[in-house]
Amino acid sequence: MDVYARMKDLGITLPEPPAKAGLYAQAKEFGPNLVYISGCGPAVEGQTPLGKLGADLTLVQGYNCARNAMLNVLAVLEKHIGDLNRVKNVAKILVFVASADDFYQQPQVANGASQVLIDVFGEEVGIPSRSAVGTNALPGNIPVEVEALFELK
Repeated sequence: MDVYARMKDLGITLPEPPAKAGLYAQAKEFGPNLVYISGCGPAVEGQTPLGKLGADLTLVQGYNCARNAMLNVLAVLEKHIGDLNRVKNVAKILVFVASADDFYQQPQVANGASQVLIDVFGEEVGIPSRSAVGTNALPGNIPVEVEALFELK
């Protein structure tokens, strides 16, 4: 199925790709058919809650931040490769979660990012290998950052 038709049916719209925040490539192709997308935060249309999960933000807010961060990843990917239908496989995602010392639900937060991929690409292509990592702080006090590795057709 066409990725864009699937997204339209689900009401998923990609935001404008986020601006770079430093000296790095937002997307880097390597090998014959792999592309790595650098970490993206959850700001969509300039809006995102700030702070740590378990202190300033709820699990639901964290899930939604991970979802928005993945939409930003897909926006960067689309800008770089031109057509999301070129994705053969979502190989790996890494989700960083700014966490209070007693917050242990990083995997549930990361599910927001994983669910976007399943929705957009289907289970066979979209379920990635994944790590969900708690950290004490992220740039700009954002609650979630997501990076990803895709295999292209």
